[in-house]
Amino acid sequence: MSSADSGSPQTPPTRSYSRYAAYRDLAIAYEGYSEQIPVRAPDISASGMFINTARRFPEGAVIKVHFRLTRSSYEINARAEVRYCLPGVGIGVEFIEITEADRQAIVDEIQVDEPLPPVKPTNT
Repeated sequence: MSSADSGSPQTPPTRSYSRYAAYRDLAIAYEGYSEQIPVRAPDISASGMFINTARRFPEGAVIKVHFRLTRSSYEINARAEVRYCLPGVGIGVEFIEITEADRQAIVDEIQVDEPLPPVKPTNT
């Protein structure tokens, strides 16, 4: 996701990488702020992810993301930049600091050709 093809704030850009919809324990922190930000995790790619949150972020905001891949339980820690915000829906972010090992773990997770483990129901 490059800023050149980000379009208007209401229109998500065309994706360069396929998306994968299984990771867990997602937490984000807006750099420079200490508050907890409630989020849900719909999908990820090797270059970034979409994060469901009602919180508005300006394009260019830098956040820290932490999550665990579902199949491998590999833990990812990265910095990401907000590329677009869909108010009330969420944000599309591009990883700007991620280790090569973390990026490769995401690629490996996406390329595994087996069914995902069943999702355990939550009491929400």
